[in-house]
Amino acid sequence: MNGGDGGEAAAATAGPPAPLEWKFSQVFGERSAGEEVQEVDIISAIEFDKTGNHLATGDRGGRVVLFERTDTKEHGRNRKDLEKMDYPISRHPEFRYKTEFQSHEPEFDYLKSLEIEEKINKIRWCQTANGAVFLLSTNDKTIKFWKVQEKKVKKISELNVDPSKVCSAASSMVSSSPKQYLSNGSYPDRSHFSSRNDGLPDGIHSLRLPMITSSETSLIARCRRVYAHAHDYHINSISNNSDCETFISADDLRINLWNLEISSQSFNIVDVKPANMEDLTEVITSAEFHPTHCNMLAYSSSKGSIRLIDLRQSALCDSHSKLFEDLEAPGSRSFFTEIIASISDIKFAKDGRHILSRDYMTLKLWDINMDSSPVATFQVHEYLRPKLCDLYENDSIFDKFECCLSGDGLRVATGSYSNLFRVFGCSSGSTEATTLDASKNPMRRQIQTPSRPARSLSSSITRVVRRGSESPGVDSNGNSFDFTTKLLHLAWHPSENSIACAAANSLYMYYA
Repeated sequence: MNGGDGGEAAAATAGPPAPLEWKFSQVFGERSAGEEVQEVDIISAIEFDKTGNHLATGDRGGRVVLFERTDTKEHGRNRKDLEKMDYPISRHPEFRYKTEFQSHEPEFDYLKSLEIEEKINKIRWCQTANGAVFLLSTNDKTIKFWKVQEKKVKKISELNVDPSKVCSAASSMVSSSPKQYLSNGSYPDRSHFSSRNDGLPDGIHSLRLPMITSSETSLIARCRRVYAHAHDYHINSISNNSDCETFISADDLRINLWNLEISSQSFNIVDVKPANMEDLTEVITSAEFHPTHCNMLAYSSSKGSIRLIDLRQSALCDSHSKLFEDLEAPGSRSFFTEIIASISDIKFAKDGRHILSRDYMTLKLWDINMDSSPVATFQVHEYLRPKLCDLYENDSIFDKFECCLSGDGLRVATGSYSNLFRVFGCSSGSTEATTLDASKNPMRRQIQTPSRPARSLSSSITRVVRRGSESPGVDSNGNSFDFTTKLLHLAWHPSENSIACAAANSLYMYYA
């Protein structure tokens, strides 16, 4: 006991960890100067698996792209395995392209005269087994369960075999076979065959024998199950349960519970649809299972609240066990209050003790044992408050930014405009607040193009200075911001300080 107390005292006096120094690692799909980005190539979902050895992205074209980790210092492989690798061992996390497959296609709902986009809304990894990886992907209406594994590819090799072997094989075949009779009992007339010196017909020499080989391996993606026709509204979330058997899917008004093995039916556990749709005041924006307790999940709403529900209390969980809500200051209400209060994403910390939420202006960290107020609030877009009217007119105010936590729970991150992402320290006493330009690749020769706004060099890695903007179009760091470039999707490696973030069609990797 005394030793434990001494350790806690030492930790208390040590203070918060030092701010991390972030460095660029690599980029996939970076566009060249002046290249236009195709709409279907824009990344719309990103997710690490539990080990951090695989990374998946989904795009608006319905494709899922998988990346695998290539630096193997933590993977427990022996020297012989490392010598066989066809890529160098790095000192920081590095990934390479593994495979891609078409997950969803555009559809048309004839009953509702509604087009269903192929855009991937969410990707979630499932348990791996026998060298195969499994994942769930969803568009607005349909969830699919995919299995990706290596299989030997059977190919037909060169058809022309060694002529000497053909001759010897054909000779033995002719000599060993009995004479064939025609239907009238006579022998066939061989006078029309032209023979070579070996006495074999020309047809034998041109004989083609197909040979099948299976030396190469290829990654094959196969759709194992399709979970469809369970949502009337657009699916915004899917989340795996810690029991590895069930998962939830959420749309604007309902949350359904599925069994991975059963695609024909689901169980509705949350339904916030009013009897009269005119009475509708809020919608579900995000939902996630607790990382360790299979009976608990949380979902957020457009009113800025988070509800924690317990599946043990009732089969239909319309009543919550806890409500987390940050009440606004009296007299501060405006036309935009409800819009900017809407939570676009929630994430449980790895230990399950905290929930991170992102609304338009802030990141908030909640302790599930304290529902009165967030334990920490981080200002992300405070400098945009004077421009809310412009943001409303160009629909930017409805952008849905995601958030993520580090594996150790000491830091949180989220995206912003001008392809910036921000990292905040959330341990007690921490003042860490770092802003990085994800698309600023130091290994690329910088070429100014008219299509992209110029940014100052200081915007690559800068410290956040908490002050208001001094001129329109300038953020808290004094850098001009661009609403057309936005970093909506990012993910933190589950066990290391490494962040993958998506800017348009490019995937950028940073580490600290």
